[in-house]
Amino acid sequence: MVPFVLKAVISGLLIAVASTLARRYPGLGALVASLPLVSVLGMIWLWHDRPDAANMAAHAGATFWYVLPSLPMFLLIPALLRHGIGFWPALGAGCGVTMVLYALVTWLGPRFGLPL
Repeated sequence: MVPFVLKAVISGLLIAVASTLARRYPGLGALVASLPLVSVLGMIWLWHDRPDAANMAAHAGATFWYVLPSLPMFLLIPALLRHGIGFWPALGAGCGVTMVLYALVTWLGPRFGLPL
């Protein structure tokens, strides 16, 4: 239980740092938020729990392919906000599009030989 709590605290601190920076420096907060910190931390936690190179390679490769369908969200949300759509509907639309794209990648990826 202690390792889980430690992982949660460290991961939560990174989110808190990004959001705190973004209040005063939106660009810097965005830079910190865009860093693959969650992926890197996830790989560290995974390696600590299961130091297996083949498993880590599969995880890192699949992570790349799952990052791609999340990127349109970061174009859709600001576009909707700039057109007067409220934050919550814009966020919901961005998350909805991302979920659909994740489902497509999960379904189509193996058909094209992507190791997901």
